[in-house]
Amino acid sequence: MTLMEKFLFYSQLAVLLLQYVMTSSAIKTEINITTDQLALLSLKSQIISDLFELLAKSWSQDTSVCNWIGVTCSSLHHRVTSLNISNMDLIGTIPQYFGNLTFLVSLDLRSNSFYGTLPQEMAHLHRLKFVRLSYNNFSGEIPSWFGFFAQLHVLTLRNNSFTSLVPYSISNIFNLATLDLAFNASEGQIPKDIGNLKNLRGLSFESNILTGSIPPSFSNASKLETLILSKNFLHGNILNGIGDFHNLNWLTIETN
Repeated sequence: MTLMEKFLFYSQLAVLLLQYVMTSSAIKTEINITTDQLALLSLKSQIISDLFELLAKSWSQDTSVCNWIGVTCSSLHHRVTSLNISNMDLIGTIPQYFGNLTFLVSLDLRSNSFYGTLPQEMAHLHRLKFVRLSYNNFSGEIPSWFGFFAQLHVLTLRNNSFTSLVPYSISNIFNLATLDLAFNASEGQIPKDIGNLKNLRGLSFESNILTGSIPPSFSNASKLETLILSKNFLHGNILNGIGDFHNLNWLTIETN
């Protein structure tokens, strides 16, 4: 083989390899975004009432999932990173396939009428930073897998029907800034390691069935600005340790 023939051979080989890489990448991207699309279509299939037909008209296989109402995709990975379908008067449940939205960073389902339990498969959504599920009818346990969302900053579950203990795993979410579990039926004691949440700025356990006393470690959450513990069954010296909260500007502890 002459030098020119070798040059042509390797040039053609390089072109073929480049085409293969580009095709493989395109196929992989298509598969991934299809996974997200199917997960959202699964959610749509569980909606039994879409009063304003917002999802019915927008969430169609004829258009890109990234153009659907309430959906935001990343330009880097071309995956769904945000879902905001709050205040849409939707009634339905969360399917197990929802856990396939593994690039999801922000989830906002507030002010609808979602009901039932949160599926175990949602534990796969480890990139979540913002979870807002308030003002729905979710029930059952507050999942312990929330404690494995290391990047979680905001968790609001207020005004639902959760009935379980406050999971101790929540104390593992070191970056958590807002924790709102108000107006549920959560029972038991405040987790002893709640003081591990040293970046916590807002905490509300209002109107639950919490018993026992405030754990001594509570004072370690010194960045707290808002603390609402009213309408529970707490006892003891509730003010122990609260004097260390130099940033506190809102405190309610009545009806305990």
